[in-house]
Amino acid sequence: MDLPSPAPVDAPSVAPDPVSATMHRAKAQARASHVTVGQVRHGDGGAVEIDCSCGMVLTNGPDWSLDEHIRLHRAEARYVALSRVAPAGMPRLVPVGADRLPR
Repeated sequence: MDLPSPAPVDAPSVAPDPVSATMHRAKAQARASHVTVGQVRHGDGGAVEIDCSCGMVLTNGPDWSLDEHIRLHRAEARYVALSRVAPAGMPRLVPVGADRLPR
């Protein structure tokens, strides 16, 4: 016994928004430019530090760990890189100047 085939259902033709190639490259470049290099150095009084490939020395402090400084540094690097290439007029959480960088 042949059954009738179900009526075709139109699928919504909504394509996902493509990630901007420019923003993707900026994020990847920031990630590649901010990696820890060398080994952790231990100083007096419990200080620890490690170098970043960008030249900055990352350290612990009285209220933050070395890990927290590394994470913040990488996040700031991504934020600055993305801010520089974000389209003008894009709504922002943090106010930016005409150069698209935080005020």
